[in-house]
Amino acid sequence: MTVETTVYKAARVWTLDPERPLAQALAVREARLLAVGTLDEVRAAAGPDAREVDLGAATVVPGLVDAHAHLHGLGKSLTTVRLEQSASVEEVLQRLAQAPASSFQGDWLLGKGWDQTGWPGGEFPGRAELDQRFPWTPVLLTRVDHHAAWVNGEALRRAGISRSTPDPEGGRILKDARGEPTGVLVDNAMDAVTAAMPAPTREQLETRLRAALERCARVGLTGVHDAGMDLDAFRALQAWDLEGTLPLRVYAMAAGQGEERHGYLEQGPWHGRHLSMRAVKFLADGALGSRGAALHDDYSDEPGQRGLLLLSPEELEARAQAFMGRGFQVCIHAIGDRANTLVVDVLLRGAERTGTQALRHRVEHAQILRPEDIQRLGAAGLVASVQPTHATSDMRWARTRLGSERLKGAYAWRSLKDAGAHLALGSDFPIENPDVLAGLYAARTRQDAKGWPEGGWYPEERLSATESLEGFTVGPAWASFEEVRRGRLKPGMDADFVALSEDPVEGPAAALVEARVLATVVAGAEVFRAED
Repeated sequence: MTVETTVYKAARVWTLDPERPLAQALAVREARLLAVGTLDEVRAAAGPDAREVDLGAATVVPGLVDAHAHLHGLGKSLTTVRLEQSASVEEVLQRLAQAPASSFQGDWLLGKGWDQTGWPGGEFPGRAELDQRFPWTPVLLTRVDHHAAWVNGEALRRAGISRSTPDPEGGRILKDARGEPTGVLVDNAMDAVTAAMPAPTREQLETRLRAALERCARVGLTGVHDAGMDLDAFRALQAWDLEGTLPLRVYAMAAGQGEERHGYLEQGPWHGRHLSMRAVKFLADGALGSRGAALHDDYSDEPGQRGLLLLSPEELEARAQAFMGRGFQVCIHAIGDRANTLVVDVLLRGAERTGTQALRHRVEHAQILRPEDIQRLGAAGLVASVQPTHATSDMRWARTRLGSERLKGAYAWRSLKDAGAHLALGSDFPIENPDVLAGLYAARTRQDAKGWPEGGWYPEERLSATESLEGFTVGPAWASFEEVRRGRLKPGMDADFVALSEDPVEGPAAALVEARVLATVVAGAEVFRAED
């Protein structure tokens, strides 16, 4: 049987190999890179019978990987009512009125992506408008950050939430002046509502996952680090991986927050062809937009409120050390400065007690830190899994929440890198768009797509063009223990690469705003090819 070899030639190939950073072509055989170099060198290595693909003026880069994302969440957002960029409560209601059938889970109407900070007044919505339009249909609308939900009276009734229901540990049930629930639930307060919902059917789950994987391939992702995968989603991906039909590489973190963690602990780490699970994800706090991020001092725009810890420090430490002892990399969501102090403490102490410093434990988001915690995180060589587009989404209102002083340690990618942290960049989709080119642009500029603010928001924290590209390639490879196989384009490494219409290294950053993904290749197989 003849083994096919394919030669890809392009205007330039950025290899991120320090010994040979720029090439003209590469050859693929049996899912690996056979040769990388000049076109003549690659043709000679590939042999006369090789198939040749001319990518024209494209720039080829190593496979782009989102180091923090949620596949099931993306699939859900693609198939339920999309509320991103809604300008008011009335616009949300208009979109709900046109909900497709896929927006229902059982008889519950689902939507995702509202953000009150862009509405007139900027205040949280209430249940009255939902109750008027949907008196008998339970409605659950997840905020853009997934750390708050807006529900109607029927959803509250089914969840057993009333004026006498106290706030759960790590959650808030917002109530009006009369003590009645307003319909907004923050962090752990959402659990009672989600527990009252029917689970998605197997067909529904698989439809969502397929939609998410297809979208990822189209935007140039060859891999995703899934930050907290539920067991049903993992089993579905595992079945596809075992039959060889999982198109992208998925580095799954077990969902460590709920009861499913016991099953993952019992199973232990798992490795397949394109799917692996050797990490676990916990949440220390909530999100900044819903004032759930845990701060050392009060929110600047809500005196007396310092956010929420979603697990007690003692419980977080116990769970982290249990998973460390089973050989899992521990990844902990930390947004606020208090949460980041706690998480660095937990990871350093746990790694020392369990002897697992080599497991490359991670701080997910590492969003707002005190200077001393930036230095501690970096000195320990922890992974800082950060999301560039979070900064450009939050920059218009973050000062209102935090004030000027705390912003000096917020979204501080350059400071983290200079301190010694390993940066792995992602998007946190579907909270942000999965478009990895937007992430590359934001990392370099700290500006929105229109170039605001001039010079960038806290521009001293920008990354260079090469560092930004490394953040979506070399960084995720290191963070998932795959640096000898992925992240660069060298002979012998996995044939994961992406062809782009613009050069993300030497081209202007502004060109990335309109850039296109021309091809996405995983293990030598084209999982996406743009139409001419």
